[in-house]
Amino acid sequence: QVQLVESGGGLVQPGGSLRLSCAASGFPFSMLGMSWYRQAAGKERELVADITSGGTSPNYADSVKGRFTISRDNVKNMMYLQMNSLKPEDTAVYYCKASALYTQIEYWGQGTQVTVSS
Repeated sequence: QVQLVESGGGLVQPGGSLRLSCAASGFPFSMLGMSWYRQAAGKERELVADITSGGTSPNYADSVKGRFTISRDNVKNMMYLQMNSLKPEDTAVYYCKASALYTQIEYWGQGTQVTVSS
């Protein structure tokens, strides 16, 4: 059973930066594809970025390209999302998701709130 715990959310002014972290346990981290999703109030959950088990081929939603960077550390069992030039429309609950390589079973964290407001 994979456990995922997000941290790093908070209130930030437009143009500011935040770094989200996702700590994984309970499964070999290098065998998990990892993703960040977000869900704004009243909207569908959407993919923000994902990264392969080996840390290659990051993929980003068009709305965050050039501003957000996804990364992972397979030694520390951590995934990160560096968010720069934040906009009010980035306000959402951000979720960490893990996908087991061979079973494709998905696991979700509890989410962390990011609020971009002046």
